[in-house]
Amino acid sequence: MLMAFGLRFTWFEPLLTLFLFLAVVKKGNAGITSSFVRSQWQSFDIPLDNKVFAIPNGYNAPQQVKGMVMMINEALSVHITQGDYDGKAVIISWVTPDEPGLSKVQYGTSENKYEFSADGTVTNYTFYNYKSGYIHHCLVDGLEYDTKYYYKIGVGGSSREFWFQTPPKIDPDSPFTFGIIGDLGQTYNSLSTLEHYMQSGGQTVLFVGDLSYADRYQYNDVGIRWDSWGRFIERSAAYQPWIWSAGNHEIEYMPDVGEVLPFKSYLHRFSTPYLASGSNNPLWYSS
Repeated sequence: MLMAFGLRFTWFEPLLTLFLFLAVVKKGNAGITSSFVRSQWQSFDIPLDNKVFAIPNGYNAPQQVKGMVMMINEALSVHITQGDYDGKAVIISWVTPDEPGLSKVQYGTSENKYEFSADGTVTNYTFYNYKSGYIHHCLVDGLEYDTKYYYKIGVGGSSREFWFQTPPKIDPDSPFTFGIIGDLGQTYNSLSTLEHYMQSGGQTVLFVGDLSYADRYQYNDVGIRWDSWGRFIERSAAYQPWIWSAGNHEIEYMPDVGEVLPFKSYLHRFSTPYLASGSNNPLWYSS
């Protein structure tokens, strides 16, 4: 098991300590393979024109210039999460910034050969003066265990291709390495955390809340900072499941500008397999 920690854990620490103790004493190879606590000192926000927020190249790619987005229609902020209760499905999510486009995923077990396809849903939302792009969520199910899948989203010159590996069949003796990350944000310390995790060999991330820290920014920038965070984590989250849970920074309750629906940005952007685990609320599920 791999741990990648953020700035702080309060109520979560006792539960996590117990979990880690049980993992270490369990028969087999379970245990901590890598631990990382990022600097406690104040870190500065990464500016929006930094390469870590770069827009992908290609026809119809959006351009980020001094905090202003010229939105054209290539898939951005690609990420996947577990799609069922036993690891044989994923939910693939992405944003097309200017128009809905095609909400479809093509996939298969050979690179550049996509035997199957799945159709998704699309939504968008507003937050104060910000209007999101078109947010797609597509369930890809019926997968085989321990198999590498290649997938493509978009069409023509604006299409993008990625891959992911399904977990092994559930078994006490099946090794699996995962990361625990919280309070990531988008500072230079956030970058060091993400880079450390990506070098560790983790196969999935259990994210324990406080994702983008977009609520720390000016009202007009809340949505923009969700967009930049999606591009920031894509280098990992497009290739392996990040399993989401919300924290207090996802509430974004701002009645002084008319925003009174808690978790609005989070619930639109991050799909969870809550129905597969018998829950009726996307904030509560097991996987």
